[in-house]
Amino acid sequence: MLKELIKSTLRGLAILAVSPLLVSHWLSSTFSGADRSLESHSQLLSLFPGITGNYLRLAFYRFALEQCDPTATICFGALLSKTGARLGKHVYVGPRCMLGLVTLEDDVLLGPAVQIPSGPMTHGIERLDLPIRLQAGEKQRIKIGNDTWIGASVVVLADVEQQCVIAAASKVTKTIPPRVIAAGTPASTIRHRKSKSQAIDPPQ
Repeated sequence: MLKELIKSTLRGLAILAVSPLLVSHWLSSTFSGADRSLESHSQLLSLFPGITGNYLRLAFYRFALEQCDPTATICFGALLSKTGARLGKHVYVGPRCMLGLVTLEDDVLLGPAVQIPSGPMTHGIERLDLPIRLQAGEKQRIKIGNDTWIGASVVVLADVEQQCVIAAASKVTKTIPPRVIAAGTPASTIRHRKSKSQAIDPPQ
């Protein structure tokens, strides 16, 4: 009870501390666009270390993103670039992660340096008479299902369903089905996850 009261108080103080940044973000969004403004403010907020930084980032993203639950944790160096991002309950975003248009459902864990851009085609590449930087890409929302653990340095370009484990340094290019452990480049299923009750053979 006391612990929750302290946390609630700290969250309130953090909101007060970042209120000038929220005002700056809303003003900047009017002139430069919401996503570009978010990028700038995200880079600044990523530099605050420790638990203080975690509280400040959470306070800002609760109001700047489409969804950010107050129980989420966003660690040092994490960068978010799309205001349409959604972070569910007890989501953990590890240090130096880079997130675009994502949905992280409840209890998702991202290890350090995970990259989840807004799909695999953020830049157009079809025309050779026009630089890639000038070709319109196609943004795609990437969903990470609830209770999934994404290991360090994974690149995710497709959906990962619920209760999966993705091994460190893997690259997800196709949808990963529910409750599997996957690894590699491209990531593929190593084995299916089973609860202890499922893993025990029934009595003969």
